[in-house]
Amino acid sequence: MRPVWSGSLSLGLVTVPVRLYSAVEDHTVHFRQFQRGTEDRIRYRRVNERTGKEVGYDDIVKGYELDSGEYVLVEPEELDEIAPGRSKSLDIESFVELDAIDPMFFDKTYWLAPAKDEFERPYALLLEAMDSSGKAGIAKFVMRGREYLALVRSGDGVMVLNTLHFAADLRDPAEQLPELPGKAKARGKELDMAVDLIDAMSDDWRPEEYRDTYTDRVRELIKAKKKGDTITPATEPGEPTKVVDLFEALSKSVESGKAKKKPGAKKPPAKKAAAKKDLSSLSKADLEKLARERDIKGRSKMTRAGLEKALKAS
Repeated sequence: MRPVWSGSLSLGLVTVPVRLYSAVEDHTVHFRQFQRGTEDRIRYRRVNERTGKEVGYDDIVKGYELDSGEYVLVEPEELDEIAPGRSKSLDIESFVELDAIDPMFFDKTYWLAPAKDEFERPYALLLEAMDSSGKAGIAKFVMRGREYLALVRSGDGVMVLNTLHFAADLRDPAEQLPELPGKAKARGKELDMAVDLIDAMSDDWRPEEYRDTYTDRVRELIKAKKKGDTITPATEPGEPTKVVDLFEALSKSVESGKAKKKPGAKKPPAKKAAAKKDLSSLSKADLEKLARERDIKGRSKMTRAGLEKALKAS
C-alpha cells in the first residue's frame, strides 16, 4: 500500500517521521458513460470556451470570481508558496476527550505508521501514552495543497488519524432548515414506549454484520443483464405512520424488536464481568460501558484513569 502523505508527527520536543495510509477502501460500483443505443463512450475534454480548442493541464491556471464578475488568476506555484506547514509537519496542538467531539466533525479515516523501523520506539511510546490517557490529539497538516484539521488517536496497535471538518464548514440547522422540528410535544405513554423500543433494539456494535446491500444489488443487476435475465425490483418503503396509530405502531415495534434479538446466554452482571477481567486491560470504551451499566455519575467527562478508579470503588 502506498502512503498518501509523509511528514513528521510532533508532540512537544518529540518528533517522529510518519507516513499516512488510507484506512478505507471504496467498494462502490463505478460506471462509464455511453450514448444510448450505441457503444460509443462519452468523454470530457478541457476546452477553451472562446476558441473551442482543447487545453493541456500545463496551460491551466485557477481563477477566483469577484463580485464584479471579474476573475483573479492564480498560478499553482503561488498557492504552493503560501501553503501553511510546507515543512510537512503534523503538530499536535492539544489533547481532548474523544467523547467531547461531535460526530458531525469527523470526515475521513487514515492510519499513521512510522516511516522507518528505527522510529518504532518513539512511535510506540506515543501510541501507548495516548491509549493510557484515553485522549486524542488535535493537529493540523497540509496535504495536496489543502490544510486539514485532524484528530490523532490510538487504535488497535496503530495510530489512527481522522480528518475533521472546521467549525466554519458545518451548517447551522437554525439557518438552513425552513422550520426546525420540535414544536410537537411527546406524550408520556408514547415517549415511554419509544424508549422501550430503543431498549428492545439495543445490541452490541458488530460492524462486520452490516453490508452495502445496494452495491450487492447493483452487481446482481449487472450479472443478470449480462445473461439477458431480469431482476426483481426492491420493495417499496413503508407508508408514513399516522399520528393516531403511533402508540399501536410503537407497541408492535417493541414486540418485534424483542423477537428479533438473537437467543443466547445472559450477560453476567457488570461487577462479575469486571472481576473476571482486569480493568487495566480494558479499553476506554469498555470501561465506559461498565460505568454506564453501573450508572456511575459524571462518567462521560472522566478520563480513563478516572473511570478505573470509579469502577473499583463501585
